[in-house]
Amino acid sequence: MSFLNPALAFLERIITAGAQPPSSTQHINYLEPAGDPGIFGPGSIAWRVLSNPASVFIGGITAVLLELAEPSVRSGVWDHTNFRTDPVGRMRRTGLAAMVITYGCTRDAEAAMSRIRHVHEGITGTTPDGQAYRANDPGLLTWVHVTAAYGFLNAYLRYVNSRLTPAEQDRYYAESLKVCQYYGIGCAPSSVTEVETYLERMRMRLRHHEILEEFLGLVLNAPVVSAAALPMQRLLVQAAIDLLPSWAREILRLEKGQPMRVAARPLVSVMVTLADRVIRNGPPQQARQRMGFLP
Repeated sequence: MSFLNPALAFLERIITAGAQPPSSTQHINYLEPAGDPGIFGPGSIAWRVLSNPASVFIGGITAVLLELAEPSVRSGVWDHTNFRTDPVGRMRRTGLAAMVITYGCTRDAEAAMSRIRHVHEGITGTTPDGQAYRANDPGLLTWVHVTAAYGFLNAYLRYVNSRLTPAEQDRYYAESLKVCQYYGIGCAPSSVTEVETYLERMRMRLRHHEILEEFLGLVLNAPVVSAAALPMQRLLVQAAIDLLPSWAREILRLEKGQPMRVAARPLVSVMVTLADRVIRNGPPQQARQRMGFLP
């Protein structure tokens, strides 16, 4: 019971963070307007893949680790966001964006993507090795898009539903192209094979940097809920590292401790399963009600 109570509180806080933004001045109503399917809709694979808050948390951390391995994305994120000063708030905003774009009504999803693109317009700079970058560059946006989709899908496959068929996995990536038009991404991988080929092509651009260690220090030690729940939080962060391709862990110097991460997979599975059982009124459930499904 001493483990279970903080675990439940942690999982509930994750879904709360994804349901509403940090500021109480904004409100996202996933229940209205009735019948609006949003960008994806209830028949989509996306609605299934992002339905579990714990696996979304894991996949999101995996995605950020890959994103920060790309020098231009790393500089853009680290130099132009408040991740260092407010890591929990930043994680909440990222979780909100994923939930609104996936489960929000069409108006709210499109507005969220419009805001993100507007913010990106003002982000430009130069990497420490002298490479100019801009956040709205289609190539950089494609990397962020693909790593997010990859992280969410693979966390879902490992901890929620390993029986998702190859055709369904391809469909998930194809569905993700629906958001590309809003960000100005002209072409992105649309199947498992295309994503794997793309990751392999990007591999030579990825680099280890001390910022990755700083990021991990923040997400491992900045409590989303409380100090009591940090063991659960750290377990999910370690699961995110475990989810990286082995070659990516080598590049990022994260191979140390891998046998322990593999051994912890059953415990992570328990937490992810708990998340499905204890969350009754999050964005996925409310979106289904908006479409007329019983809660």
